[in-house]
Amino acid sequence: MKPIDIGKAYNQITHIWDSQKFDMSNGIVQHKKAISFVKNRGKALDIGCGCTGRFIALLTAEGFVPTGLDVSSEMLYLARKRQPEIHFIQANICEYDLPEKYDFITAWDSIWLVPLTEQRNVLTKIVASLNVGGVFIFSFGGTDKEGFHTDNFMGLEVYYSSLGTNGFVRLFIELGCIIRHLEFDQYPEIHTYLVVEKT
Repeated sequence: MKPIDIGKAYNQITHIWDSQKFDMSNGIVQHKKAISFVKNRGKALDIGCGCTGRFIALLTAEGFVPTGLDVSSEMLYLARKRQPEIHFIQANICEYDLPEKYDFITAWDSIWLVPLTEQRNVLTKIVASLNVGGVFIFSFGGTDKEGFHTDNFMGLEVYYSSLGTNGFVRLFIELGCIIRHLEFDQYPEIHTYLVVEKT
């Protein structure tokens, strides 16, 4: 699936995140861990920000100036209603040239939607957009090896891909990053998050 198709799919399932049942604490502890490694609190970017605004709110409270980016127009419609003071960008991260330098970037539950053939390029672009000492946190599945699959767990067919734990770690070392934290955070689910710092 192309990112534009992912955006169209997510346009139809915003109710999952817009529901009172959604766990707004999801990812917050992990983000606080990542923020603890940050040296400067300037601009921040939430890639695949969705509609809940929970990471944007946390970043604002922690002294950052956050921007949200998402490919889904409906997700951003809801995000703008919740946080009209925040700058949101509708864009495909595979094609969008990040115009700023950031001290913190998050891509929670979003990088795995990037086509496998684009994973390395997108992650390289993200690291290039960090200031020295900047921190990047993202979550991923497919921890054992590189690959991709589709499923309809959320009601619509969605594509997922991963470089695998070792593939991600190798790439970030090649890009001159320090691996600050790696955790299998929802065991026994195959879900992991990584925190890296640009040197």
